[in-house]
Amino acid sequence: MVVAALLGAVAGILGFLPLLGSLALSKRVTSTSNLSHATSLLLGVFGSLLVLALTAFLCVTLARDLALPFVLAEALALCVAAVAFGVVKLVRK
Repeated sequence: MVVAALLGAVAGILGFLPLLGSLALSKRVTSTSNLSHATSLLLGVFGSLLVLALTAFLCVTLARDLALPFVLAEALALCVAAVAFGVVKLVRK
């Protein structure tokens, strides 16, 4: 069960990476670009949900009894990564 929670935490942190990428992409978008700020951020949200859903699906497929700790750790790690990112950005300013 501990291994499933650790793997879920890793998957949650990996699920935050598309959000970081889309944030960097939205900073480079010009005002005349077809790819607007909101579109790039929505692509990041879609990528993040895709990573989270695929890893959760793999866990349910491979070890159904460990799905709950995996998914809870995944969601918690995603939230912690987002809060840590926000705090670091706030402290740097």
